Amino acid sequence: MEWFWQSDFNQIMVRFMHINVHSRDKGSVLAMANLALQPGFQTGGNRIDWVDYAKGFCIIFVVMMHSTLGVEKHAVTKGLAELGATGWMNYIVTFAQPFRMPDFFMISGLFLGLVIGRSWLRYFDRKVVHFAYFYVLWLLIQFAFRSIGWIGEGYGAFDILGFFGFALIEPYGTLWFIYMLPVMFLVTRFVSNIHWLAVLLVAALLEVAPIHTGSVLVDEFASRYVYFFAGYALAQPIFKLAAWARDNIGKALGYLGVWAIINGIFTFTAMPQVFESVFAAANRQIPSNMAQLPIVSLALGAAGAVAVVCLCAVLSRFKVAGFLKYLGQHSIVVYLAFFLPMIITREVLFKFVPNLDLGTISLIVLIVSVIGPVIAYEFTRITGWFGFFFNRPKWAWIDKRDDKKDAKASLQTAG
Repeated sequence: MEWFWQSDFNQIMVRFMHINVHSRDKGSVLAMANLALQPGFQTGGNRIDWVDYAKGFCIIFVVMMHSTLGVEKHAVTKGLAELGATGWMNYIVTFAQPFRMPDFFMISGLFLGLVIGRSWLRYFDRKVVHFAYFYVLWLLIQFAFRSIGWIGEGYGAFDILGFFGFALIEPYGTLWFIYMLPVMFLVTRFVSNIHWLAVLLVAALLEVAPIHTGSVLVDEFASRYVYFFAGYALAQPIFKLAAWARDNIGKALGYLGVWAIINGIFTFTAMPQVFESVFAAANRQIPSNMAQLPIVSLALGAAGAVAVVCLCAVLSRFKVAGFLKYLGQHSIVVYLAFFLPMIITREVLFKFVPNLDLGTISLIVLIVSVIGPVIAYEFTRITGWFGFFFNRPKWAWIDKRDDKKDAKASLQTAG
C-alpha cells in the first residue's frame, strides 16, 4: 500500500517541503501537513520505524477483535457457551476499543501530504483504483467461501449475486476498512484547500454527533474521518510527538501509565442508568460502557492515538518487538487475508477441543490469523506465484506512466 513511498523518498520530501512553505500563508490543510522527519527515525534510507511499529500494533488489535468476538459469537451459536459468554481475551478487546481504529486511521492519513498535490489521474489511480482492486478481489474470495454456507441455507445464485452487488455499494464485513480509505482520500482531496482547522472541527462534530443510519459507509465515515484527517493535517505535531517520546522515555512511559488507567476506567465502567435513560428516550442504541459516550469517545480516541505513537516510538528506539515492525510493513497483507485462517482455525478448535476456554481459543485463532497471511504473502514473494493477491498487476492501473518512484505502485508492504 502506498501510504509511504519506498523509493526517492527524500526527493519527494524536498519537493513537498517547498510546496508547503510556498502555500503557508493560505491557511490550507496542505500548509499544515509539513512532515518534520526527525533524525534517527528513518532507517534503511526510506522507512520510519515507529510508524511500522504502530501499524503492526494496530493490525494485531484489529485481528484480535474479529477473532475474539467471532469465537464468542459462534460458541453461542454452536451451543458451546451461554448467551453473553465471554473469554478473558474480551477484556483486552474492550480496553483497546477506544483507540484501535482511531490510530489505524490516523496512521493511514499521516503521509497523504506527500502525494495529495498530484494530478487527479495519478491520485485517483493510486488512492482509489488501487484499493478498489484489492477490495473487489478479496470480496470475490470471501464470497467464494461464504457462498457454500449460503447455498446450504437455501439461497440461490441470484440471491448471492444480489449480496455481491450490495457489497459494492455498502462496505462488506472485514473489508470495510479497505472500502473506507478511498472515500477518505477523495474527501480529503476535495477539502484540501479549506482551512485545516475548519475541516478538523467539522470532522470532530461528525464523530461526536449521534449518527447511526445503519449504513456502514455513512456511520463509519462519520466516526472515523476526524482521525484520518488529523493524521494528514497534524503530521508535523505527530512526528514531533514521536521524537519527544524517543528523547524523553521516562515521561513518555509516565503518560502511558496515566493514560492506561484512565482508558481502563472508562472502558470497564458500565453505562450509568441516567445515561441509559437519555439514549433510550432518543431511540438510540445504548453504549455498553462510558468510553462510548459522545465527546468521551473522541477524547479517548485522541489520547489513545497519542499513547500508541509514544509507545511505538519508544519500542523503535530500543529495536524491541521487531515482529511488530514486520507486521506493520505488511499490515495490509494481514488485513486482507486474515479472515480465512481465522474461520478455519476457529472451526477446527470447536470441533476437536470444544471444552477449551473461549479466551485461549481466541488467542490461538489470533496467532494463526496473523501468521497465516504472512506465510501466504512470503510464499507469493518467494515463488512468484499468485502475486496478484497482494500486488496490483499493471493491467489494473489507469495511470500507467513508467515512473521509478511508482514502479511499485502495486500493493506496498509498507501498508
